[in-house]
Amino acid sequence: MRNFDAIWAELEPWLEGLESRRKAAARRLVLGSVGGIAAGLVVIALGFAVGVPFPFTMMGGVITAFSIAAIAGVPFYKLRDEVKHGLNDRLADAFSLRYAPKPDSPAHFDSFRSHGLIPHSHKRAFEDHFSGEAHGAEFELYEAELKQRRRSKKRTYYVTVFRGVLIGIAFPRTIEGVTLITRDQGIFNALDGLTRSARGRKLERIGLVDPKFERIFQVYGTDQVMARYLMTPTFMERVLALETALKGKNVRGVFDEGLAEGFGKGELLLAAETGNLFEPGSLFKPLNVRDRVERLYRDFELVEQIIALVLEPDEKPEWMA
Repeated sequence: MRNFDAIWAELEPWLEGLESRRKAAARRLVLGSVGGIAAGLVVIALGFAVGVPFPFTMMGGVITAFSIAAIAGVPFYKLRDEVKHGLNDRLADAFSLRYAPKPDSPAHFDSFRSHGLIPHSHKRAFEDHFSGEAHGAEFELYEAELKQRRRSKKRTYYVTVFRGVLIGIAFPRTIEGVTLITRDQGIFNALDGLTRSARGRKLERIGLVDPKFERIFQVYGTDQVMARYLMTPTFMERVLALETALKGKNVRGVFDEGLAEGFGKGELLLAAETGNLFEPGSLFKPLNVRDRVERLYRDFELVEQIIALVLEPDEKPEWMA
């Protein structure tokens, strides 16, 4: 990881060079939106004047307004993507990561769902894929937004049920069976335990020695010995530290021997409700502002912390000190 001052020294001239385009694109979007509204009102007025039925008049006005605004906004949204992808690509390189705007295929998405790490969804969107290697182990991370369809008497609508990161890490220690780390369900723990299984094998509740950890998490596994081998005091301490770093954003995960594929020993999947990361901010504000890029830099530091959770040696990482 490179020092932020050095990264900013390289990024500032590039962002400064985009300022004239940003101002022009923002101005065009605003003027186009205003013009679109005006044109839409004209269409509505003309429709009323010639006796066009009200629903068709309103539809024509709305379509006109949105069409003009959309055409006017093309340079703005094109520049927004260029800035976002350019910043993410440069910052990923500084953190020794590879970046792609979207994952080629959402890694292990069905496994996240089958283990109950993410909720059922009817609409799914994926973006901001990062991959790399740390301490000899490969990992990848991408963002997911999941929505469920809801119905009322009058309409069908969608509600976001997950917005965060999904992470797959090749675990450097041998994994056998499945060890699931989920959230404590309070009085529903007993019922939750009855329904836990993995590939036809029942998951049993694993009793651990850390009362603070068990107040937040429940652990289930196919093998009591293997689960305790994986859930070391150091690992539990790191999960609690990560929970604090993410401000309690519902970290959960699973160790699964069946997910290794190209990795070889087994894999740890982690899900965390981080909200929408890796965004450069509004293009209605100047690009060449240090705070804007520094906020994005903090998102990359968060990725580094998550990976350190399992891949750094047993001594505490710097961010836990």
